[in-house]
Amino acid sequence: MPAVLPLASARWSFREASAKPSAWLPATVPGCVHTDLLRAGKIPDPFHGTNELDLQWIEERDWEYRADFAAPPSLLAEQVVELCADGLDTVASVFVNGEKIAATDNMFVARRWDVRRHLRAGKNELRVHFRSALDYIRRTRADFTPPREINDPVGNCVRIRKQQCQFGWDWGPRFVTAGVWRDIRLEAWSGNRLAHVRVEQLHSADTAGRPAVSLRLAPELARPDAGARFRATLSLDGREVARADFPAAAREHALAVPSPRLWWPAGQGGQPLYTLVVEAFDASGRSCGVITKRPGLRTVVLDQSPDAEGRRFRFVVNGRPVFLKGANWIPAHSFVAGLVRADYERDLRAAVLAHMNCVRLWGGGVYESEDFYDLCDELGLLVWHDFLFACTLYPSDPAFLESVRDEAACQLRRLHHRACIGLWCGNNELVQINGEDLRKDAALRAGYEALFHGVLPEAVAAHSPHTAYIPTSEWRGTFENGHEHGVREGDTHFWDVWHARKPVKDYELYRFRFCSEFGMQSYSSPETNATFAAPGANVFDAVMENHQKNRGGNQVILDYVSRRYRFPKSQDDLIYLSQLNQAHCMQVGVEHYRRTMPHCMGAIYWQLNDCWPVASWSSIEFTGRWKALHYVARRFNAPALVSAHVPGDEGTKIGNYRVSTVREVHLFTVYDSPRPAAGLLRWDLFHLDGRVLLSGRKRVRLRHNESIRQHTLDLAKPLDAHGRDHVYLRVALDVEGELAGEETVLLTPPRFIDLPRAKVKTSLRRLDTHRVLLTLESPVFQHRVEFDFPGLGHTASDNYLELYPREKKQVVVSFAKPVPVDKARRLLRVLSLADTY
Repeated sequence: MPAVLPLASARWSFREASAKPSAWLPATVPGCVHTDLLRAGKIPDPFHGTNELDLQWIEERDWEYRADFAAPPSLLAEQVVELCADGLDTVASVFVNGEKIAATDNMFVARRWDVRRHLRAGKNELRVHFRSALDYIRRTRADFTPPREINDPVGNCVRIRKQQCQFGWDWGPRFVTAGVWRDIRLEAWSGNRLAHVRVEQLHSADTAGRPAVSLRLAPELARPDAGARFRATLSLDGREVARADFPAAAREHALAVPSPRLWWPAGQGGQPLYTLVVEAFDASGRSCGVITKRPGLRTVVLDQSPDAEGRRFRFVVNGRPVFLKGANWIPAHSFVAGLVRADYERDLRAAVLAHMNCVRLWGGGVYESEDFYDLCDELGLLVWHDFLFACTLYPSDPAFLESVRDEAACQLRRLHHRACIGLWCGNNELVQINGEDLRKDAALRAGYEALFHGVLPEAVAAHSPHTAYIPTSEWRGTFENGHEHGVREGDTHFWDVWHARKPVKDYELYRFRFCSEFGMQSYSSPETNATFAAPGANVFDAVMENHQKNRGGNQVILDYVSRRYRFPKSQDDLIYLSQLNQAHCMQVGVEHYRRTMPHCMGAIYWQLNDCWPVASWSSIEFTGRWKALHYVARRFNAPALVSAHVPGDEGTKIGNYRVSTVREVHLFTVYDSPRPAAGLLRWDLFHLDGRVLLSGRKRVRLRHNESIRQHTLDLAKPLDAHGRDHVYLRVALDVEGELAGEETVLLTPPRFIDLPRAKVKTSLRRLDTHRVLLTLESPVFQHRVEFDFPGLGHTASDNYLELYPREKKQVVVSFAKPVPVDKARRLLRVLSLADTY
């Protein structure tokens, strides 16, 4: 059995290693130079104020890390002692006891080197020299400069295989760091070592039509040994369900799984994870190592078969088409080194609470840690996984392609068995952004195709052949762009709303097959802003502008807010309105895509999370606080959805006179749960003074993947009689006697509605040490009521809700720490749209 000597727990130090090396300072591994400098008190908080601008010198310097460790005699007694580095960021030279043993220039490749002859009994030194990434970029592949630079303000970050968003993005800062960012250790062994186990699933059905599953196991040894043997055990919930012993000469073995339990995306079934343990033995019976994996049994197929309207783009899990509801994932922190399970769990659990069943791991970040994929497996989040290329064209010289080949093999072998991995995608938006260049320049196109139509699909076929691959996103099988292509086939990134400042109703112009990016920015809450700016900092001052990375982003936010809402009384009110607007935009988009199911089979908005406190497209702030969008997403992603489509719109004519074509409202039910259900659709048209002008009810049947227009309301008469500025429509859906969802439909932008004002009556009742039941009630209609407990970390079962006259709403509030009810009552703040002007 190989022996392991952890090195991350050794005493590490670091220093600047330029012309005049500085003194050694304590370091943390895994870690990076920015966080180590911060801990040493050598730099201020990189996120605070405009400190980012003053820390750009760090990327220009070389840095050096060292650790002293003792090699025990038992370790040196082994035939092979390997230094295993799971991640060095990025241009690294590795020394053991002063001798250079290796050099690396790819952050995403795990390495192992035999260092047995370099070690000595007792004290040893490991030293890693990190060359400035900027110096590497200037001196390497200098003959390649991409025709378009999208997010790197300095340029040419594509020349290095390093986390691309370290160089800056339109939601993130520029912190080009360095360090030992993943685990590092010594592994010692003699004779042989179990190096890898390839796991493939074989699914069929027995004579009764029940699922039958076998695991095809292909273990790999570090050295060929026909006399070796393997033992595999499979367990579920701690109980062994299958076992097999087989010789290495067999190369692979099929392990039958009795009464298999299938893994499903969230909302479609359970997420049982089996424990597979494979151990290798040499001819003498000595153990050569153990590998443990946790597979979930499932099939995932990307169905792109032709249909009457073009080609499908849908994910079929265990034979069942699943509408994917989710958000794009970016790195959880600007400094990803050393993140732990809790850093991922907060936001991934929040995704499931918002009825998401997938995340798209975007191509400008990192291949995440095992904790990320463990959580996705456990929570039922299918992962659309980009390879790590984004927006800008990349080199294609032989050395670059070989480095990417190693990178892809490393990551595919690591992740191929994961239940959550649903798709590998070559890159993010390279064709969408650079399509014209690729069509005109044959050399650029040949290089692009060598990488994304050659190296990467070949790697997927070799190491994860059961997983689908597409070369880029968006992708419709052609280098031509245009929304009309996305209506027929492939996936679409729709940014007319936001970047082109098109009306929000433009989401409804296109029946895309799958929309994998679309979004709207909002400001983070005053509470989150206070973590980097002084109280009352102006959204247009230098500090706040530095925490808005999209050029013109503040102006775009104000543009969309002004189209829908009145001028706010305060900056805090503006922040609230920006979040309401963001939620409204995503609700319009997602509900449109869900209503067009099964023609459209996925809606993944941009973005779920933030890597630092910033104005962005996220639905969860960097501090973990949910924006209005995330609460509203719980409603528009609900398995049973009532969705009101208003085909008309409001605009202006010459003289700025208002013109409206709003007359009809189509009421849809959308359902994606696997089991059918009975429902009751309800609608009520109210006057603002409380009168009911129109009501109706309809019993409905709800079936998997069905979107049905259940009823159309013709509101011409009540609108003529009362005016669209004085009414609102309430729609609701009950399922099996319980309220499954409800929403308010406004028939004009709310800035034209004189919403009634009244004090919201509240009460709090303790449920346990951390939870209270909040009851809210209003004598009048109140739109998007937000409650908050400033200074008390909390989550809630609902927020930004609708209060209808004299109807109580109850919400469970969970505090991060025990809070006396009296204190919570004193801090409680309630705000509705009418309070902002």
